[in-house]
Formats: sequence, C-alpha cells, structure tokens
Amino acid sequence: MKTKSFKDLIVWQKSYRLVKDIYKITTGFPKVEMYGLSQQMRRCAVSIPSNIAEGYGRQYDKEYKQFLSMAYGSLCELETQYLLALDLSYITKNETIEGLLIEVGRMLYRMLNPIR
Repeated sequence: MKTKSFKDLIVWQKSYRLVKDIYKITTGFPKVEMYGLSQQMRRCAVSIPSNIAEGYGRQYDKEYKQFLSMAYGSLCELETQYLLALDLSYITKNETIEGLLIEVGRMLYRMLNPIR
C-alpha cells in the first residue's frame, strides 16, 4: 500500500503518540524545571515526528535519510533525558513511553539501515 501522507507512516504515528505522552508526564515536573529539563524533553519529542514529516516531504532519498537520522538523534537525546528524569525522581517508570522509545528507535534504525 502506497503512503499518501507522512501521517500514514507507522513510525510517525508512534512518535506522535510519544510526544503526547511526554507532554503529559512533564506537566508534573517541579516548577524549577519549567524552562529546563521539561522543555528540553518536549522539544526533543516534538522533533522526532517533525523530522520524519519534513523528510517525507523532501524530493530526494538522501534528504529523507538525513531527516530520519535527525529524528533518530532526537530520540536518543529524549531517552537520555527520560532516564535523567527518572534518576532525579521527577517521574516514575512509564512502560508505554519506554516501549515507544524502543519501538520508534527500531523502526528508524531499520529505515536508515535497510536489510539488503
């Protein structure tokens, strides 16, 4: 089935859900983190589906891969910040978010490194 829009991509759908979940958990961060870790996590999370969408809209495969690579980098950054928030006891372990981090990471990795 041919995709008609970036919104048809499962990786975009899952990363979009990840953004919404990150926004929900960061609302409970301490006020001192309102412009710190909370905002950084939100920016990273938003960057993932945004880069997937922008790459999809590009004309050339090389550009698409470049944007997928940026999405993967943002995902790794978000995972680091998620772990820090756990260690600082700002949040508790969230199976849904952890599952989405793994799943989106695997999808992006496969898109960047297709099996030959």
